[in-house]
Amino acid sequence: MSSEGGHWGAVALGRPGADFEPRPALTPHYRPDTVADGWSTGEVTVRLASVRGYAHRYEGVPRQDDVAAVHHPGSGAVVFAVADGVSATPLAHLGATAACRAAITAALSMLDGGGAVDWTRVVERAAWQVVQQAEQALGLDAPDAATAERQMAATLITGLVRPRPGGPVAEVVRVGDGGAWRIRAGTFSRLFDTARADPAVVVPAVTALPRVPEVVARGGVLEAGDVLVVATDGIGDPLGEGTGSVGAYLAERLAVPRPPLEFARDADFSRETFDDDRTLLAIWPRHSR
Repeated sequence: MSSEGGHWGAVALGRPGADFEPRPALTPHYRPDTVADGWSTGEVTVRLASVRGYAHRYEGVPRQDDVAAVHHPGSGAVVFAVADGVSATPLAHLGATAACRAAITAALSMLDGGGAVDWTRVVERAAWQVVQQAEQALGLDAPDAATAERQMAATLITGLVRPRPGGPVAEVVRVGDGGAWRIRAGTFSRLFDTARADPAVVVPAVTALPRVPEVVARGGVLEAGDVLVVATDGIGDPLGEGTGSVGAYLAERLAVPRPPLEFARDADFSRETFDDDRTLLAIWPRHSR
């Protein structure tokens, strides 16, 4: 997609999308087009980025994804959350931010207590925060879950990576779509099943906060050379099973941690028809290098 006058210099994978100057986000709430972060603890290296999709850049819609990661010094754990505001809801971006921040805060509070993280309670806290955010943003007289769902529903993937003698251990839970993978020797392995394994089976609408489904933690030990990857469907859809050009590109780019701005550019690749917001988080064990 890089051409004379190109504005974003995105890497083209296959046939690229159109090149254009993005429109500003038409919202009274500040929302940057792109966020990126990166740092290391003694045990892991973290990179994250969230970028506005090409459709939203063209239409002037704010980025509806959000992401956060925080180090908990007492346990050494890295707690993270990735949220995707449901595009049909007008305040999806506010729901995504509320869900991420509440999930992080709840998990850190439980780690402060010295015990295991109750992921059901974490998801419940995130759901309630979406309801409270809707009450505040819309000036409601009282919390209203139904209104919150119509106005700012969001999917959520949250979890942690905790140091252990045999290597860091990941715990990940999911509400809705999006995905999490372990990359080992260049191969992507899903931590969660796809939404529809059998194309003949009709799947209902994606569950999103403030609804709280049953949550089951997935994960395991991150061995030397592994990478834990968490992403919204803006990454997951073009990635597929990880066997195509997008999978090959990301496996190569995620083989080692790169500078945060370079990591954000990797997430912002251009591929025709794939124009949703993209959020990508990766965690590497430091003993692998």
